[in-house]
Amino acid sequence: MSNESDAADAGAVDDAGRPDGEVPGSRGRTEHEGHEPAVAPSGFELGTDGPKVILAGLDGSDSSWRATAYAAGLARRQGALLAVAYIQPILGAATALAGAAVEETTQEIADELLAALREAEHRMREVWRVRWRFLTMRGDPYTGLAKLADELRADAVVVGVSEQAGHKVIGSVAVRLVKAGRWPVTVVP
Repeated sequence: MSNESDAADAGAVDDAGRPDGEVPGSRGRTEHEGHEPAVAPSGFELGTDGPKVILAGLDGSDSSWRATAYAAGLARRQGALLAVAYIQPILGAATALAGAAVEETTQEIADELLAALREAEHRMREVWRVRWRFLTMRGDPYTGLAKLADELRADAVVVGVSEQAGHKVIGSVAVRLVKAGRWPVTVVP
């Protein structure tokens, strides 16, 4: 800034008649005196306005479909990539003997979800478009979604409310994601 502009600014006052930059109740002290200049926080920042990746968890339940639709609307309005994830459940001890059949069934579910997403995209193509990709992996739903959110550097995670009664006691995937505090999480009823 040149000296001329400094001299011109020195006599400026705001709408309340205070010298420009004076903090109310500060007895003539300006906001610049005695304060450190603002410094950007350290750590990771994408450097963009608005989300670039929105992750939606989809398991085929009604609430997960509503969450995916909500996330698609957000992605469309923000110009973000919609990442839709189906986490194929891992085998428990009781189903270990039927391992191949269970793995085949979970892959069939993933294929059916992908086909339904493609069909929905085709129906809505003339109304709106959204960039999206479908991801699937085996594992615990919370761990899988958390891993994908970190890998994709997701700006937001959208999941449906749990429809299983036991999750009210031991905690649902949504509650665990919120408690992790690593991403903004939207839980859709």
